[in-house]
Amino acid sequence: MPKLAANISMLFTEHSFLDRIAAAAAAGFRAIECQYPYDHPANEVASRLAAARLEATLINVPPGEGEAVRGFAALPGQEAAFDRSFARALDYAAAIGCKYIHVLAGRTAATPEAEAAFIANLRRAADVAARSEVVLTIEPLNAHDQPGYFLRTTAQAVALLERIGRDNVKLQFDFYHCQITEGALAEHVVRLGDCIGYIQIAGVPGRHEPDCGEINYPFLFDLLDRRGYEGWIGCEYRPAGGTLDGLGWAARWGIGPGRGR
Repeated sequence: MPKLAANISMLFTEHSFLDRIAAAAAAGFRAIECQYPYDHPANEVASRLAAARLEATLINVPPGEGEAVRGFAALPGQEAAFDRSFARALDYAAAIGCKYIHVLAGRTAATPEAEAAFIANLRRAADVAARSEVVLTIEPLNAHDQPGYFLRTTAQAVALLERIGRDNVKLQFDFYHCQITEGALAEHVVRLGDCIGYIQIAGVPGRHEPDCGEINYPFLFDLLDRRGYEGWIGCEYRPAGGTLDGLGWAARWGIGPGRGR
């Protein structure tokens, strides 16, 4: 059975950011993820999570200023900026009890210099994160949504994971991005195996509800169960209408209006 986390950067935007935590709980979610929570005090987020009895599963490192940046991990010469952004994420994660941090690579070509910077930065960060039992994730992003991003394919990500060589660095496998770039989603689930540390979902095309479009998520969830995946699945999609109106797809897993504890 999938363990579904609501991405409150995209879901429940009918509410203010902090109020989205209670809204997710009222709909039956037991966890939330978000992209960039840093405009909100970590102690307030932690308090809201405790009141709603929810877990925070994943946050991103701060991306830098402006849409053109998207992280620093693969940018040669930006090691200091990377260390600052990662330290901020790690402190925030500790304050809210979050155990997964998505490390953004940045926009740059996959040159040997960029790969070397990425590997060195991830190794250094992973060694620090291990002291807090935090897992770092890297995620290939499709070129349509994120042009120029360093990390493009699962094959590239797996090769880098092997070179990084840290047990607490995993693949963040987003079915949405993979379908657009590569397809063959079931084959990827089988082939990638233990490389996958975290999963996200959305419909293709449009990045709307996961029951819209060309991906058969019930089939994939059953496959993940058979493969023994026990991690979280982040619902990182843009509702086509109201968030609650679009949650019919999740009813079979106990999520929807009035499904909260």
